[in-house]
Amino acid sequence: MYELSIQTRDHCQFINIDRDVQQIVAKSGVNEGVCTIFVPHTTAGITINENADPDVVRDMKLILERNVPWEGGYAHAEGNSAAHIKASMMGPSQQVIIHNGRLHFGTWQSIYFCEFDGPRARKVWVQITPAVS
Repeated sequence: MYELSIQTRDHCQFINIDRDVQQIVAKSGVNEGVCTIFVPHTTAGITINENADPDVVRDMKLILERNVPWEGGYAHAEGNSAAHIKASMMGPSQQVIIHNGRLHFGTWQSIYFCEFDGPRARKVWVQITPAVS
């Protein structure tokens, strides 16, 4: 297992981590297999979405804020229920196929770490599983 360290700067932020995860895949030496990306935090998540138009990320943040506002009359005493809800909506993990030693994305896809309770120091765990022949 490998670990990435991420320092976020905002309470709602999407960070493209393709380059970091691809470096881990290259370091692993695995040519064919699966890469699992896991976020061990309850107020952050991971998603795969479009990387070509930055308005897609902007729109995702807009809709998340609109549907799960920071101030929502939540019962959670810590005051970050909106972050927990958004993290659950994104989910804690994603998997990407490794083909010819590279992450095998669709044309416009990228991996985004999603921060909903920052700024914070975060971790992302990456597990590389070779294909069984």
